Amino acid sequence: MIDLLLRNAVLPRTTASGGPARVDIAVDGGVLVEATGQDARETIDLGGRLVTPPLVEPHIHLDAVLTVGQPRPNVSGSLFEGIAVWADRVRELTVEDVQQRVRQVLRWQVANGVQAVRSHVDVCDPQLTALRALVELREEVRDMVDLQLVAFPQQGILGFPDGQQLMERAVDLGADVVGGIPHYELTREDGVESVRWLMALADERGLMVDVHCDETDDEHSRFVEVMAAETIRRGMAGRVTASHTTAMHSYNAAYAHRLIGNLARSGMHFVTNPLDNAVLQGRFDTGPVRRGNTRVKQLQEAGITVSIGHDSVMDPWYPLGYGDPLQCAFVLAHLAHLSGDEELPRLIDMITTDAARTLGLPENRLRPGDPADLVVFDAPTDVDALRLVAPRTLVLRGGRVVARTEPARTTVTWSGTPEPVTFLR
Repeated sequence: MIDLLLRNAVLPRTTASGGPARVDIAVDGGVLVEATGQDARETIDLGGRLVTPPLVEPHIHLDAVLTVGQPRPNVSGSLFEGIAVWADRVRELTVEDVQQRVRQVLRWQVANGVQAVRSHVDVCDPQLTALRALVELREEVRDMVDLQLVAFPQQGILGFPDGQQLMERAVDLGADVVGGIPHYELTREDGVESVRWLMALADERGLMVDVHCDETDDEHSRFVEVMAAETIRRGMAGRVTASHTTAMHSYNAAYAHRLIGNLARSGMHFVTNPLDNAVLQGRFDTGPVRRGNTRVKQLQEAGITVSIGHDSVMDPWYPLGYGDPLQCAFVLAHLAHLSGDEELPRLIDMITTDAARTLGLPENRLRPGDPADLVVFDAPTDVDALRLVAPRTLVLRGGRVVARTEPARTTVTWSGTPEPVTFLR
């Protein structure tokens, strides 16, 4: 007798070919097993709902969540005013403050099906308060969420007092990933040197790299080529991620073509953040206004892994959000022109298996032997899940139900007769 049988599940197109055929999913001992008609201690009929691997959040700033308006609002809504507001808020951080806010957002993420999170943590703080808080919390939440921490120098490595020493201390304290922000350094030369320095640190310590790179509308910001060169020279393929790279949308076609070839050669990963960058970028444009995404399609066509990040949840840079990668994917479908028949299902990959690859995690494909970590959507197909930004009705981790949602039901009184509405054809 097995532990759990999920009947009448529908797998994504990318996981099961031939359309939305219904299948049974069997769970025993915390892993997926062949469903061969066994008796089960518990059976749940999913009624033709979509099941995917767990969602993965590859880019968020958990230390800053739920601080919108503190200590003052970001009046302009710009990236650089957000950085200035956050620099003041950092002075008020305590371990308890950080952990209380992060626990709340992690609950939201788990309810949305997220089971792995990479969080950038500001280390431009001599006390490293936020990092100490999250290193401690990482152990507390291990049974619910796999949490990776990036040592992120929000004010720069070379442009901030003792920046290099703070980065080294952050790694010693337990950061999993080495970050950077070369476009925020004082000069281009400092930006290049910061990339080379942080890549050397990660290489020496055997860590991964995830850099805020070229998050600007300036077409002359080209630090991603430095990252690619260092990745190739150091043989760090698969361990390096460039986040944002919004300047890439402004590069001329000839340069972008040569660059993308080298990026593919390097084996780097990319993360685009459609929610934040749609509102932060293009602030100096009067028309047409750039939408703040990297060249998603061209990168993917070159065989490069691109995943989708949430970036912020109610902080000085973005006053909205509730920690749902599916909402980010829905927005990216519009901003990146990913609405084709083969492109919409790819968006699900970008918040599940592609994002897991970016974090260096095993790619759960819902096959026998994979962990029984999965998400059930209140929708019959992957496209419907995106279209509706559908609630997650069930979230399993290690075969345990860790979240349930009872979706609201809608009734319309049509010609005097109450009728249920499901928003499905």
